[in-house]
Amino acid sequence: MVVKLQRPILVGGLGLTFTLWMLQSLHHSMVQLGEFSVMSLLLVGGGLWLLKQNRPKSGSQMLEMPVDRATVENAIAKAEVVVSQLTSEAENHQALVTLRERIPQLYLELDREDILVAVTGGKSVGKTTLIQVLESNWHPQIRQTVSLQETPPLFAQAEENSDAAALAQAKTADFVLFLTNGDLTDTEFQAIQQLKAEYQQLMLVFNKKDQYLPDERANVLLSLKQRMLGNVVATAVSPLPVKVRKHGEDGSVQEWMEQPAPDIQQLTQQLGETLAQQGQQLVWATVMRKTLSLKAEAKNYLNEIRRDRANPVIEQYQWIAAAAAFANPVPALDILATAAINAQMVMDLGNIYQQKFSIEQAKTVAGEMGGLMLKLGLVELSSKAIGTVLKSHAITFVAGGAVQGVSAAYLTRLAGLSLVEYFQQQEVTVNSTTGFNVEKLGQTLQKVFQQNQQISFLQGFVKQGVKRLLPEVAEGELIGAEKAVG
Repeated sequence: MVVKLQRPILVGGLGLTFTLWMLQSLHHSMVQLGEFSVMSLLLVGGGLWLLKQNRPKSGSQMLEMPVDRATVENAIAKAEVVVSQLTSEAENHQALVTLRERIPQLYLELDREDILVAVTGGKSVGKTTLIQVLESNWHPQIRQTVSLQETPPLFAQAEENSDAAALAQAKTADFVLFLTNGDLTDTEFQAIQQLKAEYQQLMLVFNKKDQYLPDERANVLLSLKQRMLGNVVATAVSPLPVKVRKHGEDGSVQEWMEQPAPDIQQLTQQLGETLAQQGQQLVWATVMRKTLSLKAEAKNYLNEIRRDRANPVIEQYQWIAAAAAFANPVPALDILATAAINAQMVMDLGNIYQQKFSIEQAKTVAGEMGGLMLKLGLVELSSKAIGTVLKSHAITFVAGGAVQGVSAAYLTRLAGLSLVEYFQQQEVTVNSTTGFNVEKLGQTLQKVFQQNQQISFLQGFVKQGVKRLLPEVAEGELIGAEKAVG
C-alpha cells in the first residue's frame, strides 16, 4: 500500500529524521545536540503526563437506571444515531432491517399499559403454583393490567450458559419475582446479581416457609434480607396439609388432613404497593434496557466494520515504522520517526471512527501514548522479547537494526490496536472532537499488550518483520530462535 504524500505529519517527521541523520554524519556534536533535544522533549512530555496523572480523579459512581420519559426518549434517539451511522457505512448490512424496525417499537412501548411480571427460579420452587394462586386470588388496585410469565427453570442443566435463555426472558419483564426455597445458593446469588447488573427490579420470594420450624424460618429470612438488603418476602403458596383432630363429647376422636389456604398476603401487599407507586417507571426502565441492548448490538456491528478498515491502516504504519527504524542508525532519531508515524496513524484511525483531530492534537495523542509506553515499561519489555526471538539469527551488524525495526513495528501495532479499542468504547458520534482520557487509554494499552505478548504471536510477527526488512534472509534461519524460546 502506497503512503499518500498529503500526510504532513508523516512526511515532515520522516524528513526531519533524515535531515538530523545527515547532520550527524557531518559532525558528531550535532548528534549529541539532537539526542539532547529529543530527550528534553521526552522529559517534558513525561512531566506533562505525570501532571495529568496527579490531577484529582472524579469518583466513580454506580449508574442508576433513569426512570423519566425524557431520558429514555433521549436514549432511543442516541440508539437511532448508531443505527443511522451503520446505515451510512454499510447500507447493505443484513441486520439493518431488524434494527430499524425496533426503533419505532421502542417509542410505542413507552405508553404500554400492561405490566409484565416474570416469575423465575430453580426447579420445583413453586413458580407455576404461585402464578396460579396470584391469578386466582390477587386483584391489584392499579390502573395497569398485570401479566404473569413463568421463565424456564434455572439451574436445570449443568452446562455453562444453560440459564442464559431464562435470564434473558426475565430481563425483558418489568419486574421479577425470584423464588427460592431456602437460603440462597451461590448459583442463585449469581443469577440475581446478573439481573441487578441489567438494572432489573426484583423481589426475592422465600417460598415454602411452612416447611421450616419457626426458629429456622426466622434465621433463613434474616439471612436473605441481609444478602439482598431488604426486598424479601416469605410465602407458602402450597402449604403442606396439616392434621386436624376433633374430640367429641362422647370421648370419640376424629382425625383428618386439611389443606391450609395459600399464605401470600405479604407478597401481594408489597408487590401491589410497588406496582402502584412505580408502575410507569418500571415500564420506562424496561424500554431503557431494550434501548441499550439495541444500541450495543448496532454498535458491535459498526465496530466490526470499522475494525476491518482499521487493520490494514495499522499494518501499513507498523511496517513504515519498521523500515524507518531499520534504516536509521541513530536510536534517538528512531523515537522521533516513530512519533511522527504514530501521529499520522492517529489521524487516519480517527477518521475511520469519526474522531476528528488536528495535526497538533494528533501529535499530542501520539506523545501521550509514547509516554504511556515508557511509563508502563512496554518499550523495554518488547525489545527484550523480540531480541530473544532474534538471538540466534545469523546477522551481525544488521541484527541490531532488525531488532530496532521489528520493535518499532510491534510498538506501532500496539498503539494502533489500543486506539481502535479505545475508539470502540466511545460514544458513536459524527466528527467528534472529544479529548482523550489518558488514564483509560493507559488501561487499554496494558490490556492490548497482554493480548499480544504470547511467544507464538511474537514468533510469527518477527518472521513477517524479517521478511520485509531482510528479504534475502531465508525463513529457515529463524527456526533456532523459535526453539530457544518455545
